[in-house]
Amino acid sequence: MIEVEVRADAATAAALEEVVRFTCGRLGVARATVGLMVVGPEEMAGINGEHRDRPEATDVLAFPVDGPDVLGGWPEDGPPPELGDVVICPEAAQEPLTTLAVHGLLHLLGYDHETDAGEMLALQDRLVDEHAAA
Repeated sequence: MIEVEVRADAATAAALEEVVRFTCGRLGVARATVGLMVVGPEEMAGINGEHRDRPEATDVLAFPVDGPDVLGGWPEDGPPPELGDVVICPEAAQEPLTTLAVHGLLHLLGYDHETDAGEMLALQDRLVDEHAAA
């Protein structure tokens, strides 16, 4: 079971929770928790400044907790692994919030578009397209 905790208005929360569950299902992640927060530009600038020394608003940040390596070896009788948190700022976004949620989730799962050869963004686009078609 995928547990998603979202801090956002009800409609946004429902859309983000749904896309995260969909994406986890497509990627074979059956049991985990994910946190999602939608914040304003001032809060995002503070978070970005604190964690990345860039005190400006950005569209999405991801903060892994347990990491993707635990998914295969996590004990079934314990609580689900905590993938981490995704923070999204609509005012800094050029993509739909659901796309940013997928982007952040992929980062929590160990993908990194800054070091790969385009695989993460291609996977993101495929998942967003599949979700739109579902």
